[in-house]
Amino acid sequence: MNIADKINIIAEKDDVDKRIDSFLASELDYTRSYLKKLILNGLVKVNGSSIKPNYKLKEGDSVDVNIPEVEEIDLMPENIPLDIIYEDDDIIVINKPQGMVVHPAPGNYSGTLVNALLYHCKNLSGINGELRPGIVHRLDKDTSGVMVVAKNDKAHLDLSNQIKERTILKKYIAIVEGVIKDDEGSIEAPIGRDHVERKKMAVTEDGRYALTLYKVLERYKNNSLIEATIKTGRTHQIRVHMSYIGHPIVGDEVYGYKKQRFNLLGQALHSRLLGLVHPSKKIYMEFEAPIPEYFERLIDILKSKQ
Repeated sequence: MNIADKINIIAEKDDVDKRIDSFLASELDYTRSYLKKLILNGLVKVNGSSIKPNYKLKEGDSVDVNIPEVEEIDLMPENIPLDIIYEDDDIIVINKPQGMVVHPAPGNYSGTLVNALLYHCKNLSGINGELRPGIVHRLDKDTSGVMVVAKNDKAHLDLSNQIKERTILKKYIAIVEGVIKDDEGSIEAPIGRDHVERKKMAVTEDGRYALTLYKVLERYKNNSLIEATIKTGRTHQIRVHMSYIGHPIVGDEVYGYKKQRFNLLGQALHSRLLGLVHPSKKIYMEFEAPIPEYFERLIDILKSKQ
């Protein structure tokens, strides 16, 4: 069996007596069932020895996880409706709905944007492998809005370079908790894995550089509607940064209030505008996704409580 990645984690005081399978599920971006399978196959060792999924951790335990290379998977094209904003031979621009996962992952190989794209498109770039064909950048499952997908490798490389050079324009709108006093501001704070809860991101000294600009569009009694422009593309960047300054996004149960006041399916965060230079036409183009229904309903509720 070929190993794609090797991970070592040292159990800390707070990890004592945690089951190894649930501990790894909280530390790594894999499902508990997938990690349990790795444990049973001897791909997880503690202090050099194989263990069972119910092994209880001790402080200082050295946990080695061997992630095998992804086996060939026949991803099935699925006739899932797509809201297409723009399409040509190089790119397809999608308005992704809230609740849709962008690409398959171990344990979840259907119902994703990739499954829908495979049904709709004859060709997608292969640079990111068979599980992420065409995927240049992602949106969180519960973040709606505009995103671009590459149909060939040349377009993929061009778009990836624009992202690397930070020349792609990404504007989001969000409804956050609290009334922001300043009309606009910037958040320049590095983002990395949370040192305690590894599935979460956080502002950390050893994180990667991240910059978010925000502008207040409307103020309500206890909330603010903002436009956020990200100059970097860190995981969960806007969610982490807004929480960091004390204004988490409404509906965000990971970085926001544990007790939410509104019955939302996820965070009120929408990718509204994407600006880029077309990979082959070499002209600047902007694509916009209209504000979705769930977002409009929340705005109406907030206005009615003024």
